[in-house]
Amino acid sequence: MPHHLMNLRHVPDDEAEEIRALFDEHEVRFYETPPSRWGISMGGFWVHDDDEAERARALLEEYQRQRMENQRRVYEARRASGETGGIWQMLRDKPVRTLAACLAIVVIAGLSLLPFIRIG
Repeated sequence: MPHHLMNLRHVPDDEAEEIRALFDEHEVRFYETPPSRWGISMGGFWVHDDDEAERARALLEEYQRQRMENQRRVYEARRASGETGGIWQMLRDKPVRTLAACLAIVVIAGLSLLPFIRIG
């Protein structure tokens, strides 16, 4: 029975390439299904064998731990240099876009809550 190892929806291309290389390096017999354009099918990496699935999951777990640490370091470095920030950074860099997004959030929340406010 096939074992689904990882969903490929919203996975960056560089991460997918690194996982393919990892599986090739460790001779994991896997196959891949691409995610659909419209988000109907998730796509992913798959294996048929139970033992292979266990080995591949262990490799993926270690890879994802290392990737998280690397991405965290990159984020902290960018944040320390001022390239990345919170809402104040976004407001400074793109004020119109940020204010429009905040306004849209308030409008959508208001329209969503309006029926409940009228009940009371």
